[in-house]
Amino acid sequence: MKSFSQFISESTAVQQATRLGLKTDGHGGWYDNKGEFVAKTEKGELKFYNKRQKIGKQDPSQTDKEKNLSQTTTSQTKTDTEKQTTASQSKEDQPIEMVPPQVEKTKGTLTVAFGRFNPPTTGHEKLLNTVASSSDDGDYVIIPSRSQDKKKNPLDTDMKVSVMKQMFPQHSEKIINDPSNKTIFDILKRAHNDGYAGVRIVGGADRQKEFDKLVNNYNGKMYQFDDIEVRSAGDRDPDSDSVEGMSASKQRKAAAENDFDNFLKGVPTAMNKKAARELFDNVRKSMKIKEGWDLWEIAPKFDWKNLRENYVSKKVFNIGEKVENLNNGLIGRIIRRGANYLICVTEDKIMFKSWIKDVTEALVNGTNQSGVSADQRLVGTDAHRKYVETMVPGSSWGIQFINKYRKSKNKQISK
Repeated sequence: MKSFSQFISESTAVQQATRLGLKTDGHGGWYDNKGEFVAKTEKGELKFYNKRQKIGKQDPSQTDKEKNLSQTTTSQTKTDTEKQTTASQSKEDQPIEMVPPQVEKTKGTLTVAFGRFNPPTTGHEKLLNTVASSSDDGDYVIIPSRSQDKKKNPLDTDMKVSVMKQMFPQHSEKIINDPSNKTIFDILKRAHNDGYAGVRIVGGADRQKEFDKLVNNYNGKMYQFDDIEVRSAGDRDPDSDSVEGMSASKQRKAAAENDFDNFLKGVPTAMNKKAARELFDNVRKSMKIKEGWDLWEIAPKFDWKNLRENYVSKKVFNIGEKVENLNNGLIGRIIRRGANYLICVTEDKIMFKSWIKDVTEALVNGTNQSGVSADQRLVGTDAHRKYVETMVPGSSWGIQFINKYRKSKNKQISK
């Protein structure tokens, strides 16, 4: 595999030859518009040959003028490329400065629940009831995430919403299916633009701290609220068979084990047994049970040991890969691997931390392959350089971003 420095050198030679109007033979040789061989790529540089060369014989020595042409042009190309690279790095790697649009605040506080609901359970019924009782005059919304994959998020959003409206008819009108609500930030920006002065986010106790830090950190940047409250819907007891112990992880585990009786315990009474069986079958079908998923892949909280072992052995979640945080919907590329957490950066230069139990491989074009966009496939461009650099183990890309992010944070603190 070519190193990053080799890639940059070859790109420099290609750029130089292209500017001179030369055509390649595909093997490092370059010809002018008359079809004469004039240069060759050697050690990443464009070496020019004189017109007095004889095919099949040793080339005569270059004149001083020909030597100067080769050295000067190559040197100038390197200098221009280095300048462009430095300018690009300083501009593109910096966290984006964000300012929310000015909006007249004509409304009070919007109460929000954002979750995966995959599949919906009796535990979610408790959450929705807490959201409703916490709201001001019934002003609340329930936003199912857009996450979908065969392991942890088997149901697509349309099916989730349909099931939720069956399970929780008293909240039916508040359950929103909007493709633009991909992350918690999308929801908060919408609330800001709609004129709300404050927001109240209700979620599980295990996510309260994460949400509180994340959403307050971007207040005044992506949106502006006078008050942001993150409220817990209550603690969970994973060993309980009651509502307090019910979770989507338990439901996926029951589906994987073809255990309908235990699955039925997690279905609200508003849904009859026939509809519950249909949901059970849909979850199993969407999970593609025949492929034989391991428990740590579909319900990591019940098999933490094996998740950890696969992470430590680098079978999952490696530097450069794209993952989705299942709690807030953010998708980013991994730039650092911690003991049991990841540091990731979105395409909008938003850096976030995720526990490995709370992420999944991000889907691109229906697969969990990261994919390469058209601009990143164009050799010699900054976009391609940055993509290649993220894929080179030990590259400085992630470290540079973290260092610049820290400097930006320190400046804000000192002000």
